[in-house]
Amino acid sequence: MDIPAEEIQQLEILCKHLYESSDPVQRAEAEKTLVNFQNSPDSLVRCQMLLERAHSSYSQLLATTTLTKLISRPAQVITLQQRIQIRNYILSYMARAKLDTYVVQALTTLFARVTKLGWFDSDKDEFIFRNVITDVSNFLQGAVEHCTIGVQILGALTSEMNQVSESDANRSLTKHRKIASSFRDQQLFEIFRLCCTMLKTTLESGMKSMGFEDPLQLALVNHLLRLGHNCLTFDFIGTSTDESSDDLCTVQIPTNWRPAFLDFSTLQLFFDLYHTLPSTLSPMALSCLVQIASVRRSLFSNAERAKFLTHLVNGVKYILQNPHGLSDANNYHEFCRLLARLKSNYQLGELVLVDSYPEAIQLIAKFTIDSLRQMLQVAPNSIHYLLSLWQRMVASVPYVKATEPHMLETYTPEVTRAYITSRIDSVAVCIREANEDPLDDTAMVTQQLEQLSVIGRCEYQKTCGLIVQLFDQAAQTYQDLLQRRSPTPVDLAIQEGQLAWLAYIIGSAIGGRVSFNSNEDYDSMDGELVCRVLQLMQLTDSRLSQGGCERLELAFLSFFEQFRKIYVGDQVQKASKVYRRLSEVLGLTDETMVLSVFIRKIITNLKYWSRCEQILSKTLSLLNDLSVGYNSVRKLVKLEEVQFMLNNHTGEHFPFLGLNQNVNDLRFRTVFYTALGRLLMVDLGEDEDKFHSFMVPLTTSMEAVGQVLANTETPLFRAEEAKWSVVGLARDLRGIIFAFNTRSAYIMFFDWVYPAYTPILQRAIELWYHDPHVTTPVLKLMAELAQNRGQRLQFDVCSPNGVLLFREASKMICSYGSRILSVDLPKAQLYSHKLKGISVSFLMLKAALCGNYVNFGVFRLYGDEALDNVLNCFVKLLLSIPISDLMDYPKLSQTYYVLLECVAQDHMNFLASLDPNMFLYILSSISEGLSAIGKIGINGITTTIQIAVNSKDFTLFE
Repeated sequence: MDIPAEEIQQLEILCKHLYESSDPVQRAEAEKTLVNFQNSPDSLVRCQMLLERAHSSYSQLLATTTLTKLISRPAQVITLQQRIQIRNYILSYMARAKLDTYVVQALTTLFARVTKLGWFDSDKDEFIFRNVITDVSNFLQGAVEHCTIGVQILGALTSEMNQVSESDANRSLTKHRKIASSFRDQQLFEIFRLCCTMLKTTLESGMKSMGFEDPLQLALVNHLLRLGHNCLTFDFIGTSTDESSDDLCTVQIPTNWRPAFLDFSTLQLFFDLYHTLPSTLSPMALSCLVQIASVRRSLFSNAERAKFLTHLVNGVKYILQNPHGLSDANNYHEFCRLLARLKSNYQLGELVLVDSYPEAIQLIAKFTIDSLRQMLQVAPNSIHYLLSLWQRMVASVPYVKATEPHMLETYTPEVTRAYITSRIDSVAVCIREANEDPLDDTAMVTQQLEQLSVIGRCEYQKTCGLIVQLFDQAAQTYQDLLQRRSPTPVDLAIQEGQLAWLAYIIGSAIGGRVSFNSNEDYDSMDGELVCRVLQLMQLTDSRLSQGGCERLELAFLSFFEQFRKIYVGDQVQKASKVYRRLSEVLGLTDETMVLSVFIRKIITNLKYWSRCEQILSKTLSLLNDLSVGYNSVRKLVKLEEVQFMLNNHTGEHFPFLGLNQNVNDLRFRTVFYTALGRLLMVDLGEDEDKFHSFMVPLTTSMEAVGQVLANTETPLFRAEEAKWSVVGLARDLRGIIFAFNTRSAYIMFFDWVYPAYTPILQRAIELWYHDPHVTTPVLKLMAELAQNRGQRLQFDVCSPNGVLLFREASKMICSYGSRILSVDLPKAQLYSHKLKGISVSFLMLKAALCGNYVNFGVFRLYGDEALDNVLNCFVKLLLSIPISDLMDYPKLSQTYYVLLECVAQDHMNFLASLDPNMFLYILSSISEGLSAIGKIGINGITTTIQIAVNSKDFTLFE
């Protein structure tokens, strides 16, 4: 088939419009036409013709990417001879045509894809696609441009073999691993050796010519380094590790690679490349060194590993002695990664045996200290690796058996000092120069402080001495500023920022205490630190009516969380010297009094910081954590402050409980009432008076909402006020019922809510079924009410409560389902406004069907249609959801398949009686669920199939 010249010219114009035009309409039209070209039945032949005759690079790119898509499609039938023809054509085309870089890249990707997919295909007993190195050797023996293309081909192939593309996932992951393993065993080591040989040759020629100035030669070195990196990062054993955690991984080099690493010239090659290459290329040499440093330990014998480590440490030492290359940010980052690998892959006992260890550790310490002092100019990710090195070394000190000194007691305190002082000094710079404040990056601060908590425990008395000194200075300056009539806001902000950092650091220092290595003197030092934070907190709390510092409050909460983990709870030694020091300074003689301080702070925050989402969230998280401990919760309920909370949980005392339309505030209410519910449960027993006394504020609110909803048809109806009142109450009640995990407590709650207040919830669903702000919390409340957690729904034999509860759940699902089916929504709102409510309804129905508190025969016996209605509603809701949407939203699919299993278990006769189209939909959803890799759990699906096959009703399906 021949393409007319006019059509080729038209395609070139369209490609130019697609990639260069600034007119969106013109671009869209061009894209539509080119998509039709790509999807045409004869696109394979047309692409080859276009590639041959096109003059525009854009047309060449279009033809190449189209061919790549065609051969990647599982359903596309391309014969072996066609694939061999495409492969050979690509090689000859790249050898003779002068192409732009992006076209070469697309062609090498196409070649790699064809080679991978045909790896096990043979032609006349020859695995034609495996002759890669032979075919590429023609490029490697040519001019620099051709040599570079040959290296790109090998690099693209190595990368393609290592990654699971979409076409691989659609075919078979097992086949992908077989191809990758075969490539690893037959080609990869030869490619790596070829790469190293070419790098040595290029390095020698570059050194002879006194540098790398030829851009063609630089391009060749760039692609050679990338090829080497691809080889070293290959997934040798099929673990498919997450790239985000690569710094904890060992490189599982095959045993037959041993010669390349026992010959230390390979290691030295990459050090030489780093020192010789310009800063645009040297980071990749360091990245290769990071991988080489991570080679699995078992590749060497003990003696061989010691020699390898000696060469590695000497190479690192030489870089630190000649640090000019580290001024480049990329070099600096990769070198920090290399330092971290020294400890992640080797033991401290092995490092101290290296002859140059004393000099190396001194240089590393100096480099770390200098980096920490310039933290504002250094990327946080780089600092992470440096702190990781020191954290790992300090953590391994107790296990070192070598007699040689590790010298960490000399250098670690200096590293700790550098970190702490740099954080303190950074506050003034950030505020005065309006720079980004590191404290705003909560994740980064948390990660660094976790590392510091271990580092600071080395020579802990020095760490505490430094913190006390800095804290006393900052606190005194802060007090002096407050005593002035009008302190400058900048000076005040600086002192508050410094004290916030110190409170965070004190929390991390306390959090570094480990029970198996505790020391009474260290506990006493912790007491000194705790006293200072609590004294500062008393000062700031006394000024909250005039305003407070959000960062300082967050630091206090972080400190409380660390103190709670270490010194509050069931496992804490009561004779700890921390409490002795607290008793001497603040009069806090035991854990109960400290808990009183915790609760007072929680109450203060809930009162004064109700409009600060971050403080509110962390405060309620702390309250929730305190309410979980077995011993601590029993001490808490005896406190006056806790009794105050249990008796006064109203918007007057806790503003975030008041009427508002902030969705996040409303979410916090569930956490708050869950904690209160746990505290109430401690001494509740079967005391109904105590329960009703606690529920008084909620009873009052429910009565008020009921009166408002009774007037929906009159002008007096205040819709918005009623709506948000219902939302708040639903979230409050859900928190309480979640905490009530005993039979007696649950029955008291059920008797309170039914039948007095369930009609209010039902009415809310009827009025606001289209508003997810209302439906989600109300449906979740009913789902929680139907949940038989801990067998709490064990009603008496003569009690109808189980049936009544099921009827309420059925009524709500049917009420919501019948209305939401009539709502049409755009795709963007489909999940939040419709599918999420359906998912919660499925969860509620599953809880009701599987709770074992209803005898379903009762419904048929008495002619009650609650069961039939809710099952029919379930099917209608299900049929309204396209199977694609069912698969696209994991939460929805999970609740559906669990519910389907439950229905199949006990109500197979219902499934058997369904209309054939309905039943086919369910079978299709099961089939899609089985093939949806990684999206949903498979247990519920397979169980459903097993139940269906074994059922006596299965004959009806046939």
